[in-house]
Amino acid sequence: MVDNKSKIGFVVAGLLLGILMASMDNTIVVTAMGTIVGDLGGLESFVWVVSAYMVAEMAGMPIFGKLSDMFGRKRFFMMGLILFMIGSILCATAGNITQLSIYRAIQGIGGGALVPIAFTIVFDIFPPENRGKMGGLFGAVFGLSSIFGPLIGAYITDYISWHWVFLINLPLGILALVFVTLFYHESKQHVKQKIDWWGAITLVGAVVCLMFALELGGKKYAWDSTTIISLFASFVVLSIIFILVEKRVSEPIISFPMFKQRLFAGSTLVALFYGAAFMTATLFIPMFIQGVYGGSATNSGLILLPMMLGSVITAQLGGFLTTKLSYRSIMFISGVITIVGMFLLTTITPETKRFVLTIYMIITGLGVGFSFSVLQMAAIHNFGMEQRGSATSTSNFIRSLGMTIGITIFGMIQKNIFANKMDNIFSGLGQMPKGAAIDPNALLNEQARTHIPTEILEKITTALSSSIAHTFMWGLVPAGLAFLFIFVMSKEKMVVKKETRMESSS
Repeated sequence: MVDNKSKIGFVVAGLLLGILMASMDNTIVVTAMGTIVGDLGGLESFVWVVSAYMVAEMAGMPIFGKLSDMFGRKRFFMMGLILFMIGSILCATAGNITQLSIYRAIQGIGGGALVPIAFTIVFDIFPPENRGKMGGLFGAVFGLSSIFGPLIGAYITDYISWHWVFLINLPLGILALVFVTLFYHESKQHVKQKIDWWGAITLVGAVVCLMFALELGGKKYAWDSTTIISLFASFVVLSIIFILVEKRVSEPIISFPMFKQRLFAGSTLVALFYGAAFMTATLFIPMFIQGVYGGSATNSGLILLPMMLGSVITAQLGGFLTTKLSYRSIMFISGVITIVGMFLLTTITPETKRFVLTIYMIITGLGVGFSFSVLQMAAIHNFGMEQRGSATSTSNFIRSLGMTIGITIFGMIQKNIFANKMDNIFSGLGQMPKGAAIDPNALLNEQARTHIPTEILEKITTALSSSIAHTFMWGLVPAGLAFLFIFVMSKEKMVVKKETRMESSS
C-alpha cells in the first residue's frame, strides 16, 4: 500500500517529466536540424519543423488551461502526454520535411497542455508552505531544459541517430503517464461550462499568422512583400475579433478581467519581456563562442552550463523566498541582476577571456532564474481552483510569445549589424571569398574556418563579435522594460496558513 506522501511524490515526478519533455523538445530538435535536413532534404522548408511545434504549443496553452479549469486537470494532462508521445513516434518515422512538420504540430498540441497544467496541479495539491519549494523545483527544471536540450540533441545526433531525438520522449512520457494515472486523484469540484469555440478558433488563427509572418519575414519573403503584410494584417484582424469575442462570451478562453489583478497583470508583462531578454542570451552566446572563439556546437552548449547553474540556483531560491518577501521584491532583485548581466555582455570582444565570459553568464543566469519560479507563482496567486489553469496558461503563453518575438527581432538586428560591418570591411577590397567571408555560418563551422585566410578571418570575427555585443545592447531594452513592469506588480507574498489541500487520496 502506497502512503499518501509517496503518492504525491510520484505525481510530482510525473509532472516534472512532462515539463522536461515539452520545454526541452524544441532545443533538442534545433540542434539536430542540420542532420535531419541532410537526411530528409527540404532545406527551404526546414523552418516549418520548428514553427509548427511552437505555433501549436502556444495556441494550445490558453485553450488547455481553460479546459482544465472546466473539466479537470488530470484528463487534459494525460491527453497532452499521449498526443506528445504519438507525435514523437510519428516524427521518428517521417519520410520528408512536410511529414515531419505536420507531426511536430501534433507534438506541439500535446506540449501546450503539459507545462501550464503541471504548474497548476502543484498549486492544487500543495499547501502554501510547500508551494514555494515546489515552484522553485519546477522552475529549475524549466531552466535546465533550455540548456541541456542542445547538449542532449548534439550527443544523440552525433552518436546514435536523429530519430532518437524524438523517441527519447517515449520512456519519459510513459513513466509520467503511469505516475499521474495511478497516483493523482483530483477533486471533482469542476463546473461544466460552454466551450468558447470562436475564441479558440480566432486565437489559433491569430497565433498562426503572427508566427508565420515572423518566421518567413526577411527570409523566404521580404518584410514589405504582399505575403508578409497579409499575414500581419490577418493577425491584427483575428486578434481584434478574438478580443471582441472574449468580451461577450460567458466563459472566455482568456479572461480579460484577470488583468485587473495587478499582480497577475504585472507578472505577465514582466514574463513577456523576460522571455525576450533570456532568448537573446541563449541564442547569441553560443554564436559568439563558435564564431569568435571557434568551437563545435557541443562545446558551445557546454559553455552555457554556468548560466544554467545560475538560473537553477535562483529558481529554487526564488521559490523559497516567496514566503519571506513579496513577489515584487524578489523580482526587483532579479531585475537588477539581469540588467547587470546583460550590460556586461555588451562589453564582450574577441579579447574577452572565456573565464570572464563565464562570469557574465553566471550573473545573467542568476538574474533570469528567479523568473522561472516566481512569475509562475505570482500569476496564479490570487485565483482559486476554477481559474488557476487559465492564469498559468495565459502567463506561459505570454512568455512564449515574448521568446518568439525576441528571437525574430534580435536575430534581424544582429544580421543587419553584421552585414553592414562586413560591407564596411570589404568595401575597399577587389576580390574576396564571398561564400566564406560574408556568411556567418562559415564561422560556426570548424572545417569551413580553416579555408578563410587568417587576416580576413580576424576581421570577420571582429565584425561578428561587435554585432553580437550591439545586439546585447538592444537586449537591454526588454530587460529594462521588464524591470519597469516589476513595479506594476502588487506587494503580495505567499501567505502560509491552514488550507484544505486537494491532494491524492488512498
